[in-house]
Amino acid sequence: MKRVFPDYAYSDAPRDGCWWDETVPALDWPEFQGNTKVDVAVVGGGFTGVSAALHLAEAASVAVFEAGPPGWGASGRNGGFCCLGGSKLSPAAMERRYGRDATRAYATAEEDAVNLVADLLDRHGIKADRHSSGETQLAHSNHAMDVLRRNQGEIGVLHDAADLPGLGLGGPFLGGYTHPVGFGLNPRKYLFGLAKAAEALGARVFQNSPVQRIDKTASGFALKTHTGQVNAEIVLICTNGYSSEDIPDWMSGRYMPAQSTVMVTRPLSQAEQMEQGWTSDQMCYDTRNLLHYFRLMPDGRFLFGMRGGLRSSVQTEASIRAKVQQDFKKMFPAWSQVEATHLWSGLVCMSRALTPYVGPIPEQPGIYAGFAYHGNGVAMGTYCGRALARLALGQNAGLPTLMSQTPQRFPMGRWRRAIMPPAYALMALADLR
Repeated sequence: MKRVFPDYAYSDAPRDGCWWDETVPALDWPEFQGNTKVDVAVVGGGFTGVSAALHLAEAASVAVFEAGPPGWGASGRNGGFCCLGGSKLSPAAMERRYGRDATRAYATAEEDAVNLVADLLDRHGIKADRHSSGETQLAHSNHAMDVLRRNQGEIGVLHDAADLPGLGLGGPFLGGYTHPVGFGLNPRKYLFGLAKAAEALGARVFQNSPVQRIDKTASGFALKTHTGQVNAEIVLICTNGYSSEDIPDWMSGRYMPAQSTVMVTRPLSQAEQMEQGWTSDQMCYDTRNLLHYFRLMPDGRFLFGMRGGLRSSVQTEASIRAKVQQDFKKMFPAWSQVEATHLWSGLVCMSRALTPYVGPIPEQPGIYAGFAYHGNGVAMGTYCGRALARLALGQNAGLPTLMSQTPQRFPMGRWRRAIMPPAYALMALADLR
């Protein structure tokens, strides 16, 4: 595999301390060995890959190949926000680029993605600690609050700063806006529930079975792992931020991994929650470009996350873990003595167009890819997995057109991460307004 970050980013070290691992036992997927044949082979066992397998299993034989243990990647270490999102373009920027109709279609897709997760939770009886009524964006500055006022939608609720304490959202915020669509959940419980549902329908799911090579054959493709080979008519690439530059070669330069870091505190007592004035289980994020996201979970623990470091090493990981705790204490000073019991990092994924992609890999008929959820993979990854399943079955994917446009490569190839420091610096400057 050829990957963009140093090997440390793809080791167990960044996810050491992940709270979700302690909330539900690991699944006992087998490791792939020998030779087999299926209609569809899925590379990647996260939300996208497992959703694709679930939606395929009743109509086709399908096997999923996860490079690590179940839930090892972004789907088992994210913040558990099932919400609107998937693109980093503002509605205004999207409308300028793609037009009003395409922008509206994409907004509908984001809402459909959240509703799909809710439907799957209900349909398959998945207990994933669901909570929160929509999602609230909190203004970190007067300028940001003015922007929220100008851009408020028709179905949400705008909050002035004076409203927030009564909502149990105590902090240094100058107002906010709540959109009614979205909820929080335990991502590991959700992923494992999807996987069990897919297996019950006949899907085969393998762990510690990284696909190392994909070769074209007369009848489809041969996927080789270190312990065997699977032949498939169709291949779905569902690796997102943990993609490889050469599986297949087309992926090279078309995705940008970016780090995100999360901490979870010990359970907070009612008295501690009252002291800070944060008693709501509402999932929230602030208006910064380099945003923070946070929520009080059902067991009283507080989850707090932010965009991570630009490099990946032992020293960088220690630094970003210190930074996330520093920002937490600054934002919630009454909890400055509350320890973070769990800290971890993972990779999200961006595209050059700043929108998700789902579709065929050009000049390689039979291979499809879905990636670039920009930190919103719970809902969008699930939605794109279903779209990939439809494509594999020769059906209409039901996607807005802007998600089907072939992504361009980032400049600088394997060295494209050099773009990120100046981009982050500009975003940090913008956040000062």
